[in-house]
Amino acid sequence: MSCQHKFVIFILWVLSAQFDCLRCRRTLSLFASFNTLVFRSKYKQNNLSHYDNCRLFRSLHNVWRWLFPIRFCLCIIRLDFAIICCQGVSELSGTVADRKRLIRVTAGNLRNSHIYITGHYDFFPDDCFGDSSLASGKAGNPIKIRIDGLRKTIETDIARDAQTGKPRREFRSRTWVREFFEKQKIQPGDVLALERTGKRDYRLYSFHTVSSRETDWHSVLDEELSGDGPRVLELFAGCGGLALGFKKTGFQTELAVEWDPNACDSIRANVTNRVAQCAVEEIEQFPKADVVAGGPPCQGFSNLGERVPFDPRRQLWRHYLRAVQDADPIAFVMENVPPLLKSQEFVEIRREAESLGYNVGAWVLNSADYGAPQTRKRAIIIGLKGAKPTKPPQTHVDPKKRDLHTLELPAWRTVEDAIGDLPFEPTGDDWHIGRNPTEMSLRRYACIPPGGNRFDLPSDLTPECWKRKTKGGTDLFGRLWWDRPSVTIRTEFYKPEKGRYLHPEADRPITHREAARLQGFDDNFTFCGSKISVAKQIGNAVPIQLALAIAKHIELLISHSDVEAAEMISCE
Repeated sequence: MSCQHKFVIFILWVLSAQFDCLRCRRTLSLFASFNTLVFRSKYKQNNLSHYDNCRLFRSLHNVWRWLFPIRFCLCIIRLDFAIICCQGVSELSGTVADRKRLIRVTAGNLRNSHIYITGHYDFFPDDCFGDSSLASGKAGNPIKIRIDGLRKTIETDIARDAQTGKPRREFRSRTWVREFFEKQKIQPGDVLALERTGKRDYRLYSFHTVSSRETDWHSVLDEELSGDGPRVLELFAGCGGLALGFKKTGFQTELAVEWDPNACDSIRANVTNRVAQCAVEEIEQFPKADVVAGGPPCQGFSNLGERVPFDPRRQLWRHYLRAVQDADPIAFVMENVPPLLKSQEFVEIRREAESLGYNVGAWVLNSADYGAPQTRKRAIIIGLKGAKPTKPPQTHVDPKKRDLHTLELPAWRTVEDAIGDLPFEPTGDDWHIGRNPTEMSLRRYACIPPGGNRFDLPSDLTPECWKRKTKGGTDLFGRLWWDRPSVTIRTEFYKPEKGRYLHPEADRPITHREAARLQGFDDNFTFCGSKISVAKQIGNAVPIQLALAIAKHIELLISHSDVEAAEMISCE
């Protein structure tokens, strides 16, 4: 607090004290006058001397003389207390964002026991950021965080990245995070509040939990489905790519389960309101359905990840089969990355499904064979009661591999088929949005020819890490071809350093709208969330054309309930 502020407060309090004193003096005067009248009356009745009456008034006056300095001292004490309080108010004044920050918990936070504070660095003192390593550097001045539910206060600083010098996205001290998550029963999608209570003091607590979210899926099950089509239970639904394929085929969604709030909003906007915004593990009893469909998170099996053997995401299939057991469907379909079919988990999936009475078939499907303008490959596992499931018949063919069986099938759809009619430059509307590349990035983009990649960059524009890696990675910093399907659209398609995501002609990465088109989404599909969230929804979705082909095939399989008819389909 500035000296000017203190002086103003001092003047106000002195005036207040003077007013109080004047008020007290007036009260004493009135009291003395009243007593004078009383004693005058008694003087007449009891013959009291005038001297006695004056002596009483003089005593009251002496009381007033001593009372004023005492009250003035009390005012000074009140002034000091006010200054201290105002200093505290000054530190905590401002908007809610100045005093409290909300942090959404992700599945990665739960898995790795950390809390992301990216975007909240201005919320902490400048001197709390320390060197990356305490062994060779200096720690920042710690802040104190009171952890609700643990009855403890931790002290921590925030480390800086060794290469960039920027603050890292989590606190240096993280040993308490897992205990906090378990004690508060935090789930993906929950919101934490980090509240500033002093200059270097904070409080962390659960702000918005699964139980308080608008996700009471039990109530939506009370409403009867209006149509008479087969019912599908969607697990790990994402933004609704697979669900949309079933909807277009005539299926009714019994329930769509997805924990990401933005993805849930996208499902509600495009597919159904029967959404459970929670983790699959949270549902104790799944509703009955004719089909169970979904894809457990694939990061635990993907070649792009580290494929940690004990990654908990590799065990989510158990909850999927628990849903199959509860729902008791005629068929189920599980989609994932191709490496799943070569894992021990697939052996267990097949064994568990067969123990539930299902015949299991599994194939790797190329999305381009089913009309998608990309060569994304997915493992599809189909379980069917009463008959052996068959592979969904392809609807398109690679023109270079056409044979007698595929002679009449149309050729693969290309990038030009999907995005050729879009404006050459991003418009900023309808998710046709671009990035703000640096001058160095623009120079690099311009060096990549049609179908080229990072190996086409001149030496002065090639990052050092790429110079050391002379083999592999032919899609990195690659440019798409107009006359071919695109490569797999992933969650970071807007970063050309992550894959072949440069526009076929323009010196820029593809936009969100172009990526959505390559995934088969119509332009009228409503995406909800931020740019990064929508990119994740697009990249994690099942291509719509592939989803539609799977849904049509599942509809055909479950429509033949007797074994003989199902075997006839297998022969075809």
